[in-house]
Amino acid sequence: MTTGGPARSAGRQASKRSTRKTAGKGTDRYLSLHEAIEEKTAKIGVIGLGYVGLPLALEFAKVGFEAVGFDLDNAKVRSIRAGKSYNLDISDDELAAVVKRGALRATTDFNDLKRMDAINICVPTPLKKTKDPDVSYILQAVEDIKKRLRPGQLIILGSTTYPGTTYELFLPMLEETGLKVGQDFFLSFAPERIDPGNKQYPIWKVPKVIGGITPKCTKVAARLFEKIIKEVIPVSSTQSAEMVKLLENTFRAVNIGLANEVAIMCNKLGIDVWEVIDAAASKPYGFMKFQPGPGLGGHCIPIDPAYLAWKLKALNYRARFIELATEVNSDMPNQVIGKITDALNAHKKSVKGSKVLVLGVAYKKDVSDTRESPALDIIEMLEGKGAEVRYHDPYVPVLRQDSHRMRSVPLTPDSVRGVDCVAIITDHSNIDYRWIVDHARCVVDTRNATKGIAAAGKVVKL
Repeated sequence: MTTGGPARSAGRQASKRSTRKTAGKGTDRYLSLHEAIEEKTAKIGVIGLGYVGLPLALEFAKVGFEAVGFDLDNAKVRSIRAGKSYNLDISDDELAAVVKRGALRATTDFNDLKRMDAINICVPTPLKKTKDPDVSYILQAVEDIKKRLRPGQLIILGSTTYPGTTYELFLPMLEETGLKVGQDFFLSFAPERIDPGNKQYPIWKVPKVIGGITPKCTKVAARLFEKIIKEVIPVSSTQSAEMVKLLENTFRAVNIGLANEVAIMCNKLGIDVWEVIDAAASKPYGFMKFQPGPGLGGHCIPIDPAYLAWKLKALNYRARFIELATEVNSDMPNQVIGKITDALNAHKKSVKGSKVLVLGVAYKKDVSDTRESPALDIIEMLEGKGAEVRYHDPYVPVLRQDSHRMRSVPLTPDSVRGVDCVAIITDHSNIDYRWIVDHARCVVDTRNATKGIAAAGKVVKL
């Protein structure tokens, strides 16, 4: 039975904080930080409140830590403060509960970083137009930390990057402060593995890989994540941890590239690729099911292989599998345009002047993220050929691409019958595809969303 009440408990906590503060001035800051993590008195900062940062901050807040999210986007900060979630995987009630009790707050004031005991960097790492890595966001985050770095802090990079970034680029920046890694502060890399829209694997269920600059860096970061993640997997270095993430998504990109090429082959042979893949997947060993599609999209699969290929190019090595998969995957929007052209031709229509409804513009089903979505290229190419394009996406009410702005149209019998072709680019679960087939003049299905639906010659599949 617990005795002493809240006042005595608060007194003990204050005493422990005072002890840690004194210990932090000594040589062993590791034990002080480890103790704060064990007692959940460590303050956890998260830079970047997007699809990775917000769920991470939420998990720390849920288990009893004080979590602070940092972002330059005032709209996100206001939304969190109001307990309103902009992340489809997080409900308003879930967010509001931790905000109301003060366990999670959001700010645009980066000076508060100096109060944090552990700081997670969860900012974007896109590609430049030249296809080179753009690490400007993480460079800025590290610069913000460097200005406020104090003894006893743990810095964890979670953003995807090329092998060597943490050790070669960020460690020297932080040590310019005069503080020494593994002694005064701790630096690790722990790649994010969030799969937006995946209800089967929430953040706490997915093992966390961690590599530190020193063994103490690895251990203290591992201990922190053990508080919110079911399984933690330490590796020998930050470089290994960085490579783990790139391997995971390069594996997916290469295999999706194979599935896409098989789809092209089957098309030339007059074979249904979806039937072939489903039948092959019945083998209980030696085969992993990957499916073709209109192209790669999102924050990881189109980008991570390019980071790896770029790094190896500097070492005079050509990543041939990556290059070939990228070539095949990048051409898939062209394949889709060919299918739409053929479908319209069969109805004695040309692309020019035809009305095309693009169904789904998010990069994958049941999310609102349009980054690198193949739908963007497909819309641009259709418009370039003179088509009148409109779109429907239940998760993307407004689509902005450069100076181009479109609004999602409602799905009604008139909006579907009123176009010459419906192109299913993203197969959101909340769309009735039988209804689409019944009302459309013709359908181009790039996701096998119409599987099992009697199409009466209306549907052309990838």
